[in-house]
Amino acid sequence: MQNDYIREWLPYREDFLHILLDLEAPPLPRICKICQKDGVYRCPDCMHQPLLCTNCCRTTHASHPFHRIQQWTGNFFEDSALHMTGLQLHLGHGGAPCPSASANEAPPLSGQSQPTTAGKDGDQTKGDRQDTPTMDDDEWEDVDNIPLHLRPPVGSKHLTIVDVTGVHFVLVRPCQCPNAESYPLQLFRAKLCPSTFDKPSTAFTFSVLDDFLRDNVECGTSGMNYYSKLRRVTSNVFPHLVVDRYRELLRVARQWRLLKLLKWSGFQDNMNPSKDGDLVIFCAACPQPGINVGPTANLDESWKYTRAVVMDGNFKAEHMHERRPDDQVWLMDGRGFMVRNPPYQAYLKATPHITEKSSCNNHKAISQASASHGKLNSTGVGATACARHGCFYLHSVVDFQKGERQLNMDYSLTHALSYNMTGIENVLCFYDINCAYMKNLRRHIESSDLLHLPPSLRITAGIGMWHVHGHKKECYTRYSPLFIKGAGWVDGEIIETLWSTLNIVSASTRGMTSPHRQELLDFQMNDSNFMKMIRMADSLSRKLKTARASVVLARDTFERFNKAITPEQQRNWGRQEETALLRRVHDPSVMDVFEIQLKKAPTVHAVELRLLEKSPRQGVHHGAASWITRGLAIEEAEIILNIYRKDNGPNPSELKRLTIARRAEKLSADRSRFIADGRIYLRVDDEFERSDESDGRTDLTLGQDTLDDEDAVSNDGYSDSSLVEVFGRASSNDPTSPYLPLPSKFGSAYCKAKKLHRLAQMELELRMGQANDALHGLRLALADKAVIFRGVVRPATNYSMRTRAWQMIHSIDTSVKQCAAIYRQCRLAMISLGADSDILDRYQELQKSHLSATAAAFTQGAHDHRDSHLPWFWTMDIPKDTDSKSWLSEFYRIHWLRAKAAKDRWEEENELVTSEFVWVVNFFQYRAKRWNEIYMAKKLAGNRGAACYAARQQAVYDRLAEQAELIWQGMNPDDNPFHHGM
Repeated sequence: MQNDYIREWLPYREDFLHILLDLEAPPLPRICKICQKDGVYRCPDCMHQPLLCTNCCRTTHASHPFHRIQQWTGNFFEDSALHMTGLQLHLGHGGAPCPSASANEAPPLSGQSQPTTAGKDGDQTKGDRQDTPTMDDDEWEDVDNIPLHLRPPVGSKHLTIVDVTGVHFVLVRPCQCPNAESYPLQLFRAKLCPSTFDKPSTAFTFSVLDDFLRDNVECGTSGMNYYSKLRRVTSNVFPHLVVDRYRELLRVARQWRLLKLLKWSGFQDNMNPSKDGDLVIFCAACPQPGINVGPTANLDESWKYTRAVVMDGNFKAEHMHERRPDDQVWLMDGRGFMVRNPPYQAYLKATPHITEKSSCNNHKAISQASASHGKLNSTGVGATACARHGCFYLHSVVDFQKGERQLNMDYSLTHALSYNMTGIENVLCFYDINCAYMKNLRRHIESSDLLHLPPSLRITAGIGMWHVHGHKKECYTRYSPLFIKGAGWVDGEIIETLWSTLNIVSASTRGMTSPHRQELLDFQMNDSNFMKMIRMADSLSRKLKTARASVVLARDTFERFNKAITPEQQRNWGRQEETALLRRVHDPSVMDVFEIQLKKAPTVHAVELRLLEKSPRQGVHHGAASWITRGLAIEEAEIILNIYRKDNGPNPSELKRLTIARRAEKLSADRSRFIADGRIYLRVDDEFERSDESDGRTDLTLGQDTLDDEDAVSNDGYSDSSLVEVFGRASSNDPTSPYLPLPSKFGSAYCKAKKLHRLAQMELELRMGQANDALHGLRLALADKAVIFRGVVRPATNYSMRTRAWQMIHSIDTSVKQCAAIYRQCRLAMISLGADSDILDRYQELQKSHLSATAAAFTQGAHDHRDSHLPWFWTMDIPKDTDSKSWLSEFYRIHWLRAKAAKDRWEEENELVTSEFVWVVNFFQYRAKRWNEIYMAKKLAGNRGAACYAARQQAVYDRLAEQAELIWQGMNPDDNPFHHGM
């Protein structure tokens, strides 16, 4: 579509260029549009850029003093300025000259301008800031070479005014009436914000300040970059000669942010006692008693009123040490999202950091909690947000002094949960490391005099769907939102999207003072919450549509499972779920019921541990079991890489080629280290050392051209080969070499002859564990594939759903191929190691037909399955006393529980979003009512301006409430759950 429009434009290209050049010339005849005199000036900012004489240009721009004009030289138009026409800006009296002004006041000067002396703070008096640009010695230019329109006028009361159209010099005439306001207030009433207040010489228009703030929050434009743009707007050829008002811009922008927040919050002054977070807004859709939840709501008994929060740290928002930390001016400390500084510093001094060891994986947030960064005053920030809508919590954002320590996040969470929680007793808290964090939360709070949480508050811990897969396997069922009652369909990761918004400005705050940084981050977070608020109804409508469609699919999937089991199984499994959900707050381990409970055959790691705990076998070096396990892992990685290489075809993308190259490089290094260690465990004599012609590096491209499901393994490597042959092939640069110096590569006969039979027996035991792992993974993958076929692929009603479903199937197929290839390689090794008939009967040959038989099991009840319908690995005795149907029954139990969990979450989501629609409308109506109260109070007090603004704000929230109701009614024509006047 875009290309079609470009093609339509191409025939006009020459005509447009011709017109563009024609606009460079004056009209003929060259006369003033108004008085018909000689036309000297034209204004490109005015429509049709009219040609005007000096007098008409001055008078027509009395109401547009910040337009940029051009002057005719006889050959072309060059940049000029309105102050050169004698334009004056009169304050008061509606822009007319003050009648009390002296009649003998000197007229403005419009001739050659002279340079002024330098000073500071923008005051143009003796010792004031220099308006003439400063330059290095090697770039010095005579002032006479500066274009006239860029030279500050001298000898008159001019003001340097910064506008979106650039930097201007304007002669300002203040009102001199006896009752006139002070000069700074007169400027401000003219929508000019002065940079100083004694004898101001620089002011910023409201327009430029609004534009800077808008650029800052939307584009992340820093003050330096923004002012650099203004200098180019002023003069694209000589931007370096435009006066520098960058520092003044930063200072005035701080004041402007505070004034805007005070205005938006309904304040008229800053003298009232302030409250934490009183200048910013919170989420419109979260339940807030007294605001969007009425007094009749049963907050304690209804799960819908649970507060869902998510915590996280952001290490992009760094802050450097300050040069003068004691000389700071805090404009809004604690009145936004960042916590009040003095109490937070007192808390940090009073609270020792206790290093905790996690029983889960070595998470970065824990391992680097004490990491110190000497050059940084703050290494980042930690925050709490609502988990369902992604709005920052008021007065809960904290600075990190080192890493992401628990004491920092405790302060954030407790302050977040102190905001408008009256009557709410349930909290769902997501955090990346909740498996470790929640163990110590209550103890830390009870031991601190500066933290408080109500003892009756019930906090359910969760981990986001993306992070939970980086934890131990047990954490998935214990902390995944899928298994949390009342969570709805939430991923617990929404705060990650908020960091991208905050990071727009975080880089520019690195070197700011602490108050300036706090104000800027608060303003950015408030803008994020505001944008969420005005779009909340649209967001909820999309969620509701998704929930309604997903509820149908989830119920259908669950019913299919429900029909396949007996009523007794339904009751037993239902009781298991109910008991686990009731006890999970106090003991998350009860959620393990959602995992397979059968005692699995020993894994390769279990076998390794058993071998290591045993007394060392005679003739075997210490650590031999771990060395063999490393070899098995390298072998598996090679198989997986070869399958990945084949699946991506002969011409993969550059990114995938890079992935293959990196994995191959890592495998090559692992392989080299394994071979070097193998010389110790296999007792290789010096006479077998190879020459230095090989460096041991290998290009792992085994079978990449002909690899299929069974070609991922090779039988060539298993034979009665000698140590010299195996080490020679393993260390060669032959890209097709399948050799690793494991006992299975030599064969059982050679191992006995060389007294390596004990090492061979260790490998056989580990191979059995490896086979158990592969078969277990194969069963789970095939079961998941069958579930997706019946629950997702077949019911899919549109192309998008079918595409996503088949993507899931293809991903599972890859897992099936990997597990099957690993098992086949493992069985070949068992044969080479001399496994007896009992072992080989147990670990039978795997055929391609075995990898698709499980889908048929879903066409009949689980209790009706017969062993003949299933491949051998579904009914193999694991362990010996396991019933042949136990695997299948356990498979149905897990998928029944998980299908029920998905159904329950989607039903909760449907109900939650419906309630959130009501809460959003109530929130807007509450805000409209509050602004109406302000309007009435200001109207009675005679404050017309405040009353008008309050009325405008009331209309805004009335429209937002009306829009939300209309969106709801468009989806639910016969349902109106809204009650006006909550």
